[in-house]
Amino acid sequence: MVITYFGKEFFKIQQGDTTIAFNPISKDSKLKTSRFGADIALVTTNHPDFNGVENLSFGDREPFVARGPGEYETKNIFIKGITAESKEGSTPVNTIYTLSIDKMKVCFLGALSSKTLSAEAREAIDGMDILFVPIGGERVLSPADSYAMAVSLEPKIIIPMDYDESTLKKFLKEGGEEKTEPLDKLTVKLKDIEGKEGEIVVFTPSV
Repeated sequence: MVITYFGKEFFKIQQGDTTIAFNPISKDSKLKTSRFGADIALVTTNHPDFNGVENLSFGDREPFVARGPGEYETKNIFIKGITAESKEGSTPVNTIYTLSIDKMKVCFLGALSSKTLSAEAREAIDGMDILFVPIGGERVLSPADSYAMAVSLEPKIIIPMDYDESTLKKFLKEGGEEKTEPLDKLTVKLKDIEGKEGEIVVFTPSV
């Protein structure tokens, strides 16, 4: 599995010939976006910063798109979307996605704003290997709340997203790390994460 970051909450995961995109930035967003062909697109929130599936068609490749709660299966990958609770003044609807890639369990929290998870969400997220968590505050979890939630879910790898330099620094401090060297991409296999407990991985956005 190869993970690449394109800013905000826009990630690409490649496994073999399959490409999965999470929360692609739309051409209608004020943020800089990227374009590539994807087989699967997972959109957690209907907002220009997260719903740019038009940037994921390339040549004859058109992505299968999930835009909300439900159970999906495509390319031999089973995906579950769970409605997340929202706090007042935040993005109104957000979906948490879980899926298994190369025998690793992945959870993408999206634009999560509430530090309270439903029993259904907790059950679905239990035992995740890789957790993507927003840390930017305001309309998503604050650095402190996001770190507390992340460690409570006990993933092997924690990937922060949707942040600026200040909120990233606060998040790393919560994790007892003053600085983490950013990666251009992460290549990871199941054997690589055995024995890890809440390791924080930070990316340099590819734009």
